[in-house]
Amino acid sequence: MRTASLIFIFLQSLGMVALAATSSDPLTYFRDLAETRNFSLGRPVSAKLSPDGKSVIYLRGGPRDPILRLYEYSLPAGPERELLTPAQLLGTSPETLTTEEKARRERARISTRGFTKFDLSKDGTRLLVTLSGQLYVVNRADLKVTILPGKNWIDPRFSPDGTAIAAVSAGELHIIELNGATLTARALTSGANATLTHGTAEFVAQEEMARSEGFWWSPDSRSIAYQQTDESAVEIRHIADPLHPEATPTKFAYPAAGTTNATVRLGVIARNGGSTRWVQWDSNKYPYLTRVLWRDDEAPLILYVMDRAQQTGLLLRADPATGSTAELLRETDPAWVNLDERGGFPRWLPGAKEFLWSSESRGIWQIELRSASGSLIRSITPADFIYKGFAKFDSLRGDLYLLGSKDPRETQIWRFSLPSGLSSALTSDQGQHSAIFSENASAFIHSYDLFNGTSGTEVLTPNGDLIATLPSHAEKLPTIPRVELTHTASEPSFFAAVVRPRDFDPKKKYPVILYAYAGPHTTVVTASARAYLNDQWMADQGYIVARLDGRGTPFRGRDWERAIRGNLIDLALADQIAGLRALGTQYPEMDLTRVGVTGWSFGGYFAAMATLRRPDIFSCGIAGAPVITWENYDTFYTERYLGLPQTAPEAYKVSSVLSYAAKLERPLLLIHGLTDDNVYAQHTLQLCDALFMAGKTYEFLPMLGTHMAGSSDPMVKLRQQQRMMDFFSRYLSSR
Repeated sequence: MRTASLIFIFLQSLGMVALAATSSDPLTYFRDLAETRNFSLGRPVSAKLSPDGKSVIYLRGGPRDPILRLYEYSLPAGPERELLTPAQLLGTSPETLTTEEKARRERARISTRGFTKFDLSKDGTRLLVTLSGQLYVVNRADLKVTILPGKNWIDPRFSPDGTAIAAVSAGELHIIELNGATLTARALTSGANATLTHGTAEFVAQEEMARSEGFWWSPDSRSIAYQQTDESAVEIRHIADPLHPEATPTKFAYPAAGTTNATVRLGVIARNGGSTRWVQWDSNKYPYLTRVLWRDDEAPLILYVMDRAQQTGLLLRADPATGSTAELLRETDPAWVNLDERGGFPRWLPGAKEFLWSSESRGIWQIELRSASGSLIRSITPADFIYKGFAKFDSLRGDLYLLGSKDPRETQIWRFSLPSGLSSALTSDQGQHSAIFSENASAFIHSYDLFNGTSGTEVLTPNGDLIATLPSHAEKLPTIPRVELTHTASEPSFFAAVVRPRDFDPKKKYPVILYAYAGPHTTVVTASARAYLNDQWMADQGYIVARLDGRGTPFRGRDWERAIRGNLIDLALADQIAGLRALGTQYPEMDLTRVGVTGWSFGGYFAAMATLRRPDIFSCGIAGAPVITWENYDTFYTERYLGLPQTAPEAYKVSSVLSYAAKLERPLLLIHGLTDDNVYAQHTLQLCDALFMAGKTYEFLPMLGTHMAGSSDPMVKLRQQQRMMDFFSRYLSSR
C-alpha cells in the first residue's frame, strides 16, 4: 500500500481530507484499532498440531507488526521457540510479490506479510514456507534451512509421504524431489502461455467458490490431479497505476456476467511425468469445477461440478486410471444450489463404503450419512442445528466434530456420535469458536472471540479439557464495545445489534448510522465484541450504530436466503427499513429523522441504493467499493442470483444503481480503490458519470489501493475513517 503522506497529499488536493477531529481520544482509539488490526496482531494464526501431538506450530507477528514469523510451542507448558523469521532469509532486502501472488492474496483477503502460510510434512519433520517467491524447507529438529531451486512459486505443498513438493511457476505444475542427491525442479506439464495455465484455480474459483487450489496429490503420492485453465475467450480488463502512468497496465482475465468463462479441465498425471489422463464429464452442461477431493488411501477421486445456472450440482466419482466418472448424487434447486464453502465434503468413512455429505435439500443445511453409491442412509444433524463448518471426523471413535449452533449469531464446537446418535456442545461461552484437530483427533486447537471481549488460542482434549494456552502478544481490548444484541419486534423479526456511545445519555436522542451489508453469504450481527470496535469508534462521536440481518443472508434456512432471487435490492432495502423502524420504536433514543447508511462492497451497493431510493429514511450515505452495474460483476456470483443478463434483463435493471441515479436528493460519498480487481473502479465511475449528467451533486474519495483499500496501512485507514466521520458530522449531527 502507498505511504500515508502520499495519499494524504493526493486527497487533500481534491479537497477531500478531514483535517480535524472532535478530540484526541477518538483519534487515538482508531489509530490503535488500525495499527493492531482490531487488536488481533500478535495472536497465533494458522496453528497446526504436530503428528506426535507434542507441539503446536504457528505464525505470529508483533502486537503492531504485521510481519508473520514461524514459531513452535512444546506441549503442555512450553517453551516457545522462534523457528524462522523473514529477516533471516531476506536480510535487509524488502519482500517482493509477483502480480499473480498479489492477486491470490487479494482473493484470500490477506493483508499481513512475511510467512502468510506454511505447510507441515505428514511425519512432522519438515516445514515449507515461501518468501518473495522462493521456497524454503526447514528441518524442525535442527532448524536447517534448505533453499529450493526455482522462483515465483505458487501454492507449494508437500506430497502426503513428505518426499516431494508440488508447486506452480510460470503457469506449469512442477515437482521438486527432496530425497535425491541434487534438488531440481521438474515440470510435469507443458504448453502454458499467456492464456493457458496448469495447476492454479481461475478467478471465480478463488473469489466465489472458496477454492484456491488448482492441483491435488493422490493419497499414495504417486499421482497428481491438476486443473488446466484456458482463458483465451475470457474478457481482458486492464488496471493501471494512477501514480505511474508510464507503467504498462496489468491484465486480468475477468468473466463478467453473461460473458464467457474460463474453460476448465481436470487431468491426472503420474508423479514421474508422462501423459495426462483427462477426467471426463459433460463440461458443456456442467462447466463449473467447484470441488476436487482426493484424500484417504481407500477414498476415490471426487469432483463436484455445477451447471452455469447453478441450479444443479453433480457429485462425481472419477477413475484416475481411465478418466471415466460415475454420478454419486445430484443436488437441485429452482433458485440456486449453494456450495458448502466451510466443509470440504464428502468425507469417506473407513473402507470407503459410506461417506458424509452436507445438503440443503430439506430447507436447512444438514450433514448426512450416505452409502458409497450415494443413497441416503440418515441425517446426522437435526433440523434445528445451524451448521457452519466441518472440523474433524474421528474414524476410530465415529465422532464427527462440527462448527455450528442453535443461534445464528454464535459459532460453537459440537460433537456428533455416529454410533450412538448423541450430540453435545464442547463450547458454550457466547461468541465465535473454531477448532483445528490433530491428525489422530487426540487434541484440537481452540480459538475463540467472545462477546465479553476475551479471546485466545488454546489446546484442548476432545472432551474439552485444557492442555495448554498458546502465548499471545496481542494487546488487550482497551474497552468492551457497548453493544446490545437484540431482535426486532417486526414481522418477520430480524437479528440486530445496537452500539451506543460510551458516554451514552438516555435522556438524549442520537442520530443513527446503519452499518449494512444486507447481501448474500454474510451476516453482520455476531456475538463477538471485536466485530464492533469500529462501530464503537463511530458511536463515541455522538451516534447510535445499528446493524441488521434481513432476508437474503445465510443461517436462517433456504427460503429466507433465496427470497432475493431475481432482485438484489427491493427486499433487502425493505427489510433494513422495517428493522430500523422497529428498533426506533424499541429504543426511543434513536432519532430516525437523522439516519446515515454506510457499507463496503455489497454493503456499499446497498448504501448507494438506500441513499438514492429512500431519501425519506436516509439523510446521507457512504458507499465503499460498490457494485453499480451487475453486468460488470463476475459470472459465478451474479448469475446465481440474477440469472444471465441476456435472459433476465429486468432483474439486472431493477438491481442496477444506475436505474435510480437521477433520483439522488441526499448527500452521497463514494469511496473506491482505483486498482480494485474484484469490484473495478469502473463501477463507481459509472455512477459518478450518471450523477454528473443528471445534474446531481456527490462526493468522491478515490483511494490508491485495491478492494481492501487501507487495510494494510494504519494511517490510510485512519484518514479514510476521519473523512467518513466528517461527512456524517456535516449531514447528521448539525441537523
